[in-house]
Amino acid sequence: MTELARKIAVSALLQPALAFAAGEPSFGLQPPQTFIARQIYDLHAVVLSICIVIAAVVFGLMFYSIVRFRKTAGREAKQFHSNTALEIAWTVIPCLIVAGLAYPATKTVIEMKDTTNPDMTIKITGYQWKWRYTYVDDGIDFYSSLSTPRDQIENEAPKGEHYLLEVDHPLVVPVGKKIRILTTADDVIHSWFVPALAVKQDAIPGFVRDSWFKVDAPGIYRGACTELCGKEHGFMPVVVEAMPEKDYQDWVADQHSKSAAAATAPQ
Repeated sequence: MTELARKIAVSALLQPALAFAAGEPSFGLQPPQTFIARQIYDLHAVVLSICIVIAAVVFGLMFYSIVRFRKTAGREAKQFHSNTALEIAWTVIPCLIVAGLAYPATKTVIEMKDTTNPDMTIKITGYQWKWRYTYVDDGIDFYSSLSTPRDQIENEAPKGEHYLLEVDHPLVVPVGKKIRILTTADDVIHSWFVPALAVKQDAIPGFVRDSWFKVDAPGIYRGACTELCGKEHGFMPVVVEAMPEKDYQDWVADQHSKSAAAATAPQ
């Protein structure tokens, strides 16, 4: 193998890990925006790199054997029944790889489930086909539905930038706060999923399940229901808007004023 070929091979094998070391998400995945999301993406990069190395070694040996010891070259197959050292090696090495990956994977899963000491709690209820957000601590309650114009859905107008991923009322949260979410459903099973925040929690009728996230930076993060919940399943997006603490408090005050005005308005 030439020096150039060796450099190309090494670059291909290490590309996933190098991409994450440089802070450049790859694999067609959304950039991680939470601590847990970064752990998941880094673990994905490491596992993929190991899989690529294993595939390169296995297929390299296989094709080398096919070419080097082919019958047309006059090679004769050797007959043997067992090789104790080889059998021990191909048993111990995979066990060591799995054991080495078990620690970071288990650590991440445990941290994903740690919903203790949240800064705020939001109850999320799935309906056919919209979401209801109830801010347990702030007394705010509203529904969030798809806002993509009907003419785009019926192919009577050009698709927008966020086609089927836009809502009338997004979930608004403050940056840098631990948000505990409680998910349930009123009719069938739904699933609240935002890839950039590494949150995917099923909403099951009669059950309350919890998860959490803490957004790193202000922005709008999009996802969707990922549990087949009926004919409008594809029209049930999730939009989370993260904003600085001051802006969030202004939004809370605005919501309270709107609620008060609605409560005092004539029927």
